[in-house]
Amino acid sequence: MKSVLYLGCPGPERADTERLLGAANVSVIWADSVSNALSELQRRDVPVLLDLSRGAAALQNAREIRHHRAATLMFAVVDARRPDLTTEAVLEGMADVFARPLGGRRVANAIDRELKYESHDANAPATDGDLYSHSASMREVMALVARASTMRAGVLIRGEEGTGRQVTARAIHSQQADGRGAFVVINCAAHDADGLDLHLFGQNTRRQNGDHEWKGLERVSRQGRLYETLNGTLYLQNIAEASSRVQARLARLLRDREVVLSETGQTIDFDLRPIAGVNPGFDEAVREGRVRDDLCRRLSVLRIDMPPLRNRREDIPALANYFMREICASLRIPPKTLSRSALSLIAALPWRGNAAELRTLLESVVCGLQGGRGIGLEDVLTHVRLDGGPAVFANGGTLKQARARFERDYIAAVLEQHRGRISEAAKALGIQRTNLYRKMRLLRVVRSK
Repeated sequence: MKSVLYLGCPGPERADTERLLGAANVSVIWADSVSNALSELQRRDVPVLLDLSRGAAALQNAREIRHHRAATLMFAVVDARRPDLTTEAVLEGMADVFARPLGGRRVANAIDRELKYESHDANAPATDGDLYSHSASMREVMALVARASTMRAGVLIRGEEGTGRQVTARAIHSQQADGRGAFVVINCAAHDADGLDLHLFGQNTRRQNGDHEWKGLERVSRQGRLYETLNGTLYLQNIAEASSRVQARLARLLRDREVVLSETGQTIDFDLRPIAGVNPGFDEAVREGRVRDDLCRRLSVLRIDMPPLRNRREDIPALANYFMREICASLRIPPKTLSRSALSLIAALPWRGNAAELRTLLESVVCGLQGGRGIGLEDVLTHVRLDGGPAVFANGGTLKQARARFERDYIAAVLEQHRGRISEAAKALGIQRTNLYRKMRLLRVVRSK
């Protein structure tokens, strides 16, 4: 069993927290003060969970622990209603930031991931990507994930590319209570009609005329990927690209929940959880007849809409920190830290490619660094432009003009991120409110409402 030292957890929450962490095989050592925490850490080197309910005072506790024990692995627990504390936790070098309510499996996965990074063990099993739920829209997604994990009916996850549809499907699979079966991914666009049929159902499984033992059930071979999914989760990508025949066979299989095993002719129960990851145009594909109605009904008992990253900016600091640590671990270099200005810029970008685009940007930034642990604003600016183009200063002009152009766009983007709230925007920019008002007048920046 893993152990974690939890500093600052409110007393009324301790029983539930201990139960949730215990269910994920994590035991808790409670600490009420920094001195108490440091004494415990002298006896045993364990990760620290730092509760940030007290805001700035709790962050000072993090600095004190870091001063005495620089190598201690530290995580933060924040209230999702305080996204500013998520940013501050990332800036303080927390390995990850968890939003309440605290998920035991999420904590266990993060500890395993960080220990794997520290050991540089290339053969260690990879952990699934995590869903960051600091935003209200992602908390709604997580509530639906918890609901879906208790049922075996079809789930339709709809969203733009890069919004985490497969990560969400894996979260549903991993949260199921019985932990049965494999998670099998099928990309229907990767095969032609016959190839997909063979890939899914296996050899010699097509219905034959005069087959009186068929009993109206589909045949499945042990050689097909569907058999691998027995008692597990089937994740379908690009289902609209599957042929009508394959869609009909899948619909029958999901209707009957029984199949004939091709090798033996035996009828067996065929339990699986079907999940389809689709783009926002899926309903149009159904209306046009590219997806069968009966299959659609069985795949969409529960629907989850994934919000684009630009609509859940509260999640960006923790998500960027997660990607940064993952990228640095894959390159076998010490984890890099983002400066406040770099993190503010990243949180304000449009992210048309969502989390996938964020990860690609951070890979470019890390690979372009010459050395050091810190990533500043200029390191990010080398790779982005606020209007979504490939570079920041592509329009030419003097250095003074380029700087004014950037300041105007950057201030406007940060104001939009903080919904026009001057105090929060000024803090993110690292300037006084009066200075921000002056710059807005000088640069003709209009505050968003």
